[in-house]
Amino acid sequence: MKTLICDCNKTMPLDPQALTTALGSDASDGLQTLHSTLCRREAGAFQRAAKGGEDLLVACTQENRLFVELNAETEGAPSVQERPIRFVNIRETGGWSKDAGQATPKIAALLAAAQLPEPEPVGTVSYRSAGRVLVIGTAERAQRAAALLADKLEVSLLLTRPGGTLAQEHAVAVHSGAVRAITGWLGRFEVEWESGNPIDLDLCTRCNACIAVCPESAIDFSYQIDLAKCKDHRDCVRACGAAMAIDFERAPQRTSESFDLVLDLGESPFLGLHQPPQGYLHAGDDAALVDAVLKLREWVGEFEKPRFFQYKQKICAHSRNEQVGCTACIEVCSAQAIRSDVKGSGGIIVEPHLCVGCGACTTVCPSGAISYATPRANEQGRRIRTLLATYHRAGGRDAALLVHSQGAGVKLIGELGRLARTDPALQGVPARVLPFDVFHTASVGMDLWLSAFAYGASQLWVLMSDEEAPAYREAVAQQMAVAQAILAGLGFAGEHLRIVSPEGARALDAALRAPPAQTVDRAATFSVQADKRATLDLAIDHLLQNAPQAGDAIALPAAGSPFGSLLVDSAKCTMCLACVGACPESALADNPDRPQLRFIESNCVQCGLCEVTCPEDAITLQPRLWLADAGKARKQLRVLNEAEPYRCIRCGKPFGTLQAIEAMIGRLAGHSMFQGAAADRLKMCGDCRVIDIHTNPDELKITDLP
Repeated sequence: MKTLICDCNKTMPLDPQALTTALGSDASDGLQTLHSTLCRREAGAFQRAAKGGEDLLVACTQENRLFVELNAETEGAPSVQERPIRFVNIRETGGWSKDAGQATPKIAALLAAAQLPEPEPVGTVSYRSAGRVLVIGTAERAQRAAALLADKLEVSLLLTRPGGTLAQEHAVAVHSGAVRAITGWLGRFEVEWESGNPIDLDLCTRCNACIAVCPESAIDFSYQIDLAKCKDHRDCVRACGAAMAIDFERAPQRTSESFDLVLDLGESPFLGLHQPPQGYLHAGDDAALVDAVLKLREWVGEFEKPRFFQYKQKICAHSRNEQVGCTACIEVCSAQAIRSDVKGSGGIIVEPHLCVGCGACTTVCPSGAISYATPRANEQGRRIRTLLATYHRAGGRDAALLVHSQGAGVKLIGELGRLARTDPALQGVPARVLPFDVFHTASVGMDLWLSAFAYGASQLWVLMSDEEAPAYREAVAQQMAVAQAILAGLGFAGEHLRIVSPEGARALDAALRAPPAQTVDRAATFSVQADKRATLDLAIDHLLQNAPQAGDAIALPAAGSPFGSLLVDSAKCTMCLACVGACPESALADNPDRPQLRFIESNCVQCGLCEVTCPEDAITLQPRLWLADAGKARKQLRVLNEAEPYRCIRCGKPFGTLQAIEAMIGRLAGHSMFQGAAADRLKMCGDCRVIDIHTNPDELKITDLP
């Protein structure tokens, strides 16, 4: 890949030779030449590189539009469809910081990560909109919106209360009533409303006769009756005459219609979700109305978005046998795209049309049953490993990974970089801070965090703004508490994880000056796996091998812990083994040779299904990370409980536990089928019980059968 760098009119102290050494010969083609005005007087250098046909990386994001246009105007250059041009920001992210002279390792790392192959494509989700929009609000605001939309969309109005003035012309369909439900998404909304007003706007001819005769002025030019003013004169009914639009005896009417788009002009949104469905917009004031109208006008046609997630129901810890365990993904989803399917598959159902790609569900999922797909975890892991490996190879130390969104995060970092250029009080993005952009900050979780520390990161900060729902912030904080407990328990000093929520660039500048924390002396070389639990095991094993100190176990917070053990009350446990059948992760197992409840701790995701399934309330979750025998013990079978086997009184074969059989005998002591000699059948194995019934049939009376 050919890489073009520019010091932006000599405002950045770039070192092409050091960058070439850090990246190696295979990745440093073009770095030997340092440009100063690549977007202006030296644009010919870009055009010559574009004609070469090689993959092209330009270390500038400010002028990416100009470079794309230059490429199109360059004869012999492949189009951006044939050969996309990549761009990376090295200016605001480091070149303009006060310690830019020490930023060579970071700039090399950013260039190396930008040169990685694009993520593998994923499936898409399709929407189709014919442009039928429902505008919900008062007469004036709804008609104002309709005037801005009617030339492009098919508009219907739903007036939510009397008042205002409706146009005399029936230019658009007008309904009235209170919204009861809005479901669906772009191209497939179902809106249900209930109308209890005596005037039916479909039948109303807007002749104004009712307004003229109403003695209380209870009817205005919205053609709805203010029932608080109406005194039952009913002059309006007589005036309406043959139109029959006014009927005080009409029962409230429920109506449901389909729309492609919904514009909600209420003071507060009907759908109070942090991430409402695509195609639904709320505009509580005029400024928001203009923005909403511009968006709605473009939502006609066919659209696609990535299918953001992958789901493996087999390892989902949500439910078994209609008992509910883990509900983390359902609780965290701010778009209400995930629902339980206890009565069906036993797992969850994710509606891809409602999913907005935040990835919070994948972060809180303890088993990895639901995973992020755009990009996948192993592709994100490759970026993190490349960033840190290049940074360290170039001599960088104490790297802090700054995870930020591609929207508000990029904007805030860019603002800080520009301010630091002219304000001597600001440092800018420090040389040790490596920005790592993602579609949504909640999509990166503990498997990637701990892998980053295993790769040698000193700290990992997640930059959050108002883009993130409160539920996302809480979920990330819970997961960080677990990860920080692991790192502290392994003896790594300092604060390794933090949510950074600055109010503006100056606050961000202060937050990024935090001192480094302790990290591993030897960076890991493993690759992040597609399987979340496998990656966690690899990262923890490496951290344990390089830990300053480690005991036998680390106590973890109960909220959000994906690791732990089980405590079994042997006095209560009857060894029924219902918990074994309920465990979705094969953490619990029986022993076919003797009554034992066995356990593999590394498989346990602390979903709680065993706890809620146990009929004796004998199981309690114990969040922890067990490190005995250098971490090997947690991956081996161990016995949680065992019981004395009960042996058949006829053949001597064990067929249950002493506690369970004695409990059964006690419960059936009064049953008519098990009186006298027949009671001994409870003490026999299944085979001997059948033989005894056939041998001594007199002991079994038909009248005794239930």
